[in-house]
Amino acid sequence: MNTPENEPARPTGPRPSVFLERQSYRRRRLADAARMLPFVGAGLICIPLLWPDPGSENSGVPLSSAILYIFTCWAALIVFSLLFGFAARRMSSSERSAAESEQWPR
Repeated sequence: MNTPENEPARPTGPRPSVFLERQSYRRRRLADAARMLPFVGAGLICIPLLWPDPGSENSGVPLSSAILYIFTCWAALIVFSLLFGFAARRMSSSERSAAESEQWPR
């Protein structure tokens, strides 16, 4: 049925890669995680709203514990954003140095 003249021509040469480079993939995932950080922080800070009041029949959480929890979440968000910033800066500097090394012939 199929003869060689009826078949479509297949492309020759190297096949393009379907996957991203490792550094590019890591940089994008790091950026995605950094974009999610405010939403995670908002969710963590809203958790004390679900705790029962200390004046109700159930044993509630004292206000001092809720404030300590919110401060801890706030400090953790700052630390995580600093870590994301340092990691992004390190990745961009390594990419720049790799690009500069490719400019010079060996």
